Parts: sequence; C-alpha cells; structure tokens
Amino acid sequence: MKYYIIAGEASGDLHGSNLMKELYKKDPNATIRFWGGDLMKNVGGTLVKHYRELAFMGFIEVIFNLKTILSNIKICKKDIHEFQPDVLIFIDYPGFNMRIAKWAKTLGMKTHYYISPQIWAWKESRITEIKRDIDKMYVILPFEKKFYEDKHHFPVEFVGHPLIDAIYNQPIVDPVLFRKENQLNDKPIIAILPGSRKQEITKMLAVMLSVVNDFPDHQFVIAGAPSQEFSFYQKFITQENIKFISNKTYDLLRNATAALVTSGTATLETALFKVPEVVCYKGSWASYQIAKRIITLKYISLVNLIMDEEVVTELIQEECNTKRIREELQKTLKTNDRNTLLEKYALLEEKLGGIGASEKTATLIVNDLK
Repeated sequence: MKYYIIAGEASGDLHGSNLMKELYKKDPNATIRFWGGDLMKNVGGTLVKHYRELAFMGFIEVIFNLKTILSNIKICKKDIHEFQPDVLIFIDYPGFNMRIAKWAKTLGMKTHYYISPQIWAWKESRITEIKRDIDKMYVILPFEKKFYEDKHHFPVEFVGHPLIDAIYNQPIVDPVLFRKENQLNDKPIIAILPGSRKQEITKMLAVMLSVVNDFPDHQFVIAGAPSQEFSFYQKFITQENIKFISNKTYDLLRNATAALVTSGTATLETALFKVPEVVCYKGSWASYQIAKRIITLKYISLVNLIMDEEVVTELIQEECNTKRIREELQKTLKTNDRNTLLEKYALLEEKLGGIGASEKTATLIVNDLK
C-alpha cells in the first residue's frame, strides 16, 4: 500500500518515525512518502520536505510567513496528486494538515489523523471540518475520547500516548559515559529545554539561563534541537556552567536532576522521565494577547491538563522572570517537593495507558485499507 504522512514539527517527526516502523512491520511492501524530519528519514521512505522549513509559531509570526506556508500547501497538493496514496496520515500540525484534508476529501482520498488537533484548547469550531474531512481519528490523551464522543458524537480511537513507546524504546545510557562523551563534570544537571523553533529558543534561553549564577553547585545543559545548528546556540553559552548537547534530549533527561522546560510536548517527556520541572513560556506580546482571548484552558502544560491539577509550576509571560524561575527551581531540588511531584508523575503515567500506541495505530490503519 502507499502511505503519505505529514508531520510538521519535531514531536511529529518522533511519533511519525515510530508509526512508520510499525507500518513497515504490518505491511512489508509499504511505499511511504512524507513531510517530516531526520528520524522519519532514518526509518525509510522518501522525505519530501523537512519540518524545519515549515515550523512557525504564534499568530503574528504565521501572518509574516504566510507566503511560505501557502507555497508549501501548493507543493504538498501537487506531490500527493502525483503519488496517489491509498491513505493520507496527518500527524498533529492542524493549520496545514486540515487544509490538505479538505482538499483530499474532495478527491475521495482516505484521511486518517494521528494525534488530534488540540481543538479542546482552542478553535473548537474545527470539529465541523474534522467530521467532514477526517475518516479516522486516533487520539493520544485520555480526555480527548470523552471530548469527541460525548460532547461532539464523533467516534475516535484512544491508542495511548506514543511518548511512552518512544521512551520505552530508548536505549539506556551509562551515566559516567554520558558525562564523559559530552564533556560534563560531576555536578548535578539542570536540563534546559527551550523548544525547537528559532524564535522560541531565542526568547526562552535568555530568561532560562538568567538564573545560572544562583545555582553554582549545578551545571545547566541546553538540549539542542536537531533542526538547529550549534552556531545558533553559541551566543547563549557565555560561561563555564552552561553546557550544550545536541539531539540527545532523552539521554539528557535520563541524567538530569531538574529541568526548565518550554511548554509543549517536552513538558510531558520530562515528567515521563521522572524529572522535576518548571514550565516556562514567553510568547511575543501580540501573540500572547490573542492567545489569552481565545484559549480557554486552565493550564498550558500537558502534565497539568492530563492530571487536571497544577502538578508542575507554570510560569507564563510576565511570571516567567529570573526571580520566579529561581524560586521554583529551588523547590524542585528540595526532597519533600520532589517526592510529592514524583508520586504525581506515577499517576500521570497510569492515566496515559501503557506502551503500544504506535503499533495499535499502525494496525488500525492497515486493517482499514484491507
């Protein structure tokens, strides 16, 4: 069978790669074309466009890059038309993917969506388009099934969270070797996860690293995104206590004592590695003002949304400053606070279901094509 997969971000590349591995197991003759990243490319198939050419965050930023986005949509439609896949598989990235789905449906193509757009957070009106343009929806958060089926009478499959697979499949790294290979000393590690997009990284690193001098007994290690060059990060590595590791986020989290994390998938990854964290988010003023008016959620981190309580501290916009980061990071290093947090993390993992999301989703997709 012929599969066309569209993933527009680093997290989509990770989940797309694990899904592709399972698709090849279920369908050894599969032909796959995809928009994604290096992880998907390493599995096989043909990479059409890399996500680093696609990722724009924030309302204002999207407007400034509209020409590029529209051009990519045109390229994508042409490529799909020439490939004639048996199924289109969309992974998150709704602004782009829902446009392609609408067009594909008019041509009678099968449309499957893995990792639902977060319409429970904003743009709930998208449910109309989803019902019209998506044949099968695979959701990864426990509350999403209830949201779709009870509130909107749209049947979906809860497949469990693919991050659990990704972490389970990760080889264990020897801690001594890890430090040696990455020129790290023996001090406890505070992991810095500033996101994967340039504008996000620039904004977040400046404030996250402003507390370095307050923690002389720790070393701060920046998790470099695979989509960015080392030269981009160099200006932030201003002293001995700031280190850098590229494309080894999971190894870093496995060896970290605490973490400062930009909101997004990374908040959940950090929790699943059992690392106490502080969530930090600072968008452009205009984007934040728009978001504040249309997003109705109590929390911005997946950890808190899934648990429906403030398990990890969220420092948003003005709250995301040196003083508050220092205070909250100090708490994550105290034994009592750490233990409470780790107990909550155990409950979180239970809620997400066990391993097998990628395998389950691949089975459902392949069976639907029979």
